[in-house]
Amino acid sequence: MTPRHKSVPEKHRAEAPGTLRAAVITVSDHRFDLLWSKGKTIQELEDKSGEKAMTLLEQAGHQVVFRTLLPDHTGMVSSTIDHIVDYYDVDMIITSGSTGISPRDIAVEAMRSIMDKELEGFGELFRRLSYDKQKDLGAASILSRATAGVFKGTLIFCLPGSPQAVDTGMRIILQEIGHMVSVARQSQETT
Repeated sequence: MTPRHKSVPEKHRAEAPGTLRAAVITVSDHRFDLLWSKGKTIQELEDKSGEKAMTLLEQAGHQVVFRTLLPDHTGMVSSTIDHIVDYYDVDMIITSGSTGISPRDIAVEAMRSIMDKELEGFGELFRRLSYDKQKDLGAASILSRATAGVFKGTLIFCLPGSPQAVDTGMRIILQEIGHMVSVARQSQETT
């Protein structure tokens, strides 16, 4: 009997560290206003989406080393992502919010302004699963611009702001994050 050869994704998953480092960013003018104008702390805010992302990451054995809340401002979001990558040694950044089609929804533009590569398949799969999973959402799932990409060897995921959407996105991410981190690190080492 010949030994079973691992597929490339299996090989990359096996090479990835068991515990990954993550940052979670909530992008919301409304939440940011509550934080600053009402004197609230990030812990006092009801940020169900950010909490959902953190909980799922920690339950999967990963470490959240940075968390913040930002307004819908392209420059602030992209410079914060750049800062996190440079100073926090993270494997992934999860953003929630600001991915729709209103004029204030800028998370995708902020990410695209700095990323090295886009992972279009993430958004495609996210919208398909949202359509299948949330029957009341139906074709409105096309309004989500959820996407992912790589910046300086770090994976960035832009998720919508609803807890259901974060749950859907995180389940995709957690299923393949070991594989993605392994590939992103290899590509960063060759540049």
